[in-house]
Amino acid sequence: MLSHGEMLARIVMGAACGGIIGYERDVHRRPVGLRTHLIVAMAAATFMVISSQFVYWQHYSKDDLVSVDSSRIAASVVSAVGFLATGAILRTGTTVQGLTTAAGLWLVTAIGMCSGAGMFVEGGVVTLLGLASLTLLRRFEDKDDHRITRRISVVLGEDAKDVTALVLALKAVGATVSDVEHEKRYDDGKKRIEVTFDVNFERSLGIPAIIDAVEVVHGVRRVVVKRVG
Repeated sequence: MLSHGEMLARIVMGAACGGIIGYERDVHRRPVGLRTHLIVAMAAATFMVISSQFVYWQHYSKDDLVSVDSSRIAASVVSAVGFLATGAILRTGTTVQGLTTAAGLWLVTAIGMCSGAGMFVEGGVVTLLGLASLTLLRRFEDKDDHRITRRISVVLGEDAKDVTALVLALKAVGATVSDVEHEKRYDDGKKRIEVTFDVNFERSLGIPAIIDAVEVVHGVRRVVVKRVG
């Protein structure tokens, strides 16, 4: 039976390793970052400690004839994290985002379970390998951290000509437009056109500059900017 100090040390180790992976996600401005990864790893470590030690704290005697399968809690953690990781995956048009972050949550769960089982060396090495995969191998992928993508919805009044002016205005400031969705409707006899598209632009340009470029287009009535991924 482990002492309270050793059990807490395992949980703290799991949380720390998970936090390292989460910090890397935060650096690259992912929606699931430091706190989430740390909490997932800490929870996994806690469940692993419970799985391996709870029987000793129930004060069963050898005459109680109690059969305990301590692996069930740990196995349930692996299944449950799948539902959590699914929430990090987003689909935008033909693009799927968040798969790496979801895999990271799965990884920190394994790291937390390693730490909860007292396998500190294995947990530490896997943390370093995971960090290397997310940072060093990123250089071999087509990633551009200097550019960001935002989803913009624009409502045009009946005096607007077409959406071409919007696209040209955004291209004029160096932005790239994709996944254009066009909807035309009539409210109280007045024509309204709603256009939704993804805009990719340099981070240094800033969202205010993008909004200004859209607002100067004749006929724009409303602009909504949302984060993608």
